[in-house]
Amino acid sequence: MYSPQTDPKYQPGEVPSGENLPEQTIISLDTMRTERLPQGQHRTRKWPVLHAGAVPSIDPAKWRLTIDGLVDRPLSCSLEQFRQLPRRTVYSDFHCVTAWSRLGNLWEGVSVAQLLDEVGVQQGSRFAVIEGCDEGWTTNLPLSALLDEDVLLADRHDGEPIDDDHGGPVRLIVPRLF
Repeated sequence: MYSPQTDPKYQPGEVPSGENLPEQTIISLDTMRTERLPQGQHRTRKWPVLHAGAVPSIDPAKWRLTIDGLVDRPLSCSLEQFRQLPRRTVYSDFHCVTAWSRLGNLWEGVSVAQLLDEVGVQQGSRFAVIEGCDEGWTTNLPLSALLDEDVLLADRHDGEPIDDDHGGPVRLIVPRLF
């Protein structure tokens, strides 16, 4: 049975303010709005698990990040190689399409803008197709949204590795869209 007292991700008290963050943390613009909850959303203090199907179990030794398509220098790297790339920390809110929001998240990972710069996105490209590891999940996003400084491929949340239940070992975080 669930208990906030045993949940390390539970947020007691007021909405997190973003004070006392690690140096050089990027503070997402979504946390600076007067009204942080979008219309129709409610705040959760927990870190809910929500999947359309079964939670995939991903073998970290087999996980790969691949960026290909309309790029000059395709990239493919293992999880170990991914974790050696330059890191970035972002403080942002998380708004789920199912109407809950978790405010004040600290993410760590690799800048998507930096990765796209490294691979050399070809002129005229306007969208990216993002593929997940769960039952063929895909979405398309405008490249312009992926270039924001707070967009990450994150492998840590609030100081801990992201588990399978929450999209681990790596998940895309686009604070101004989701």
